[in-house]
Amino acid sequence: YLSIVFQQLFVYQMSLYGVSCEWMSSMHLGRHQEAGRGMDYRITSKEQLTRLWTDIYNTSGKLDWSGILPYYHQDIRFRDSVQEIHGIESFTAMTQRLEQRSKDLSMEICTSMMEGNTLFMEWIMTLRFKKYPSSSVYGCSRITLDDHGKIIEQRDYYDLWGDIFDNIPRFNRMYRRFMHKKFG
Repeated sequence: YLSIVFQQLFVYQMSLYGVSCEWMSSMHLGRHQEAGRGMDYRITSKEQLTRLWTDIYNTSGKLDWSGILPYYHQDIRFRDSVQEIHGIESFTAMTQRLEQRSKDLSMEICTSMMEGNTLFMEWIMTLRFKKYPSSSVYGCSRITLDDHGKIIEQRDYYDLWGDIFDNIPRFNRMYRRFMHKKFG
C-alpha cells in the first residue's frame, strides 16, 4: 500500500516539473520496459485484473484509473445500462467524469473467472450520498481481451435504479410494487 502512495506522490511531483502524462503512466506501478518493445501492459490472469480493478476504487474512496487505463485497447468498446462508448479517448473522458462526480465509492470483487480471452467479475459497488444512506449496486462485468492481452470490450450489467431506489425511504416500496405489477 505504501509503495502505491509513494508512486502516486512521485507522479504528482513529476507533473509539477512538466513531465508528460505518457511518460508517467509508463512508469506507473514500476512496470519494466522489454528490450526495444516499449511497455508490456497485458492482462494475463483473473488475479491480475482483480488487483487492477480493485485499485481503481479503493484509494480512500477517491477513484484512480491511472493504473488500469494502459491495459485498455485504443479501440475499446464499453457498454453499460447508461451509455455505449467507443475508443480510448471517449472511455478516458468517461472515467474522468466518474472521478469528478464521485465523492466516495468502493468496490468489492466477489468472484471472478477467466476462460480463454473472456473474464467475468461479479462485484458490489457502494456509493455514498449526502442526503441518503449509502447504496450498494450489485453487478457483473464481462471483459474481452484481444490477442495481446489488452481489454478490447467491456460490458457492465447492473440494475442501477433498482439498487439505488431500494435505499430511499418510502420510495423503495413504491418502486418495488411498480416493478412487481408491471414485470411480474
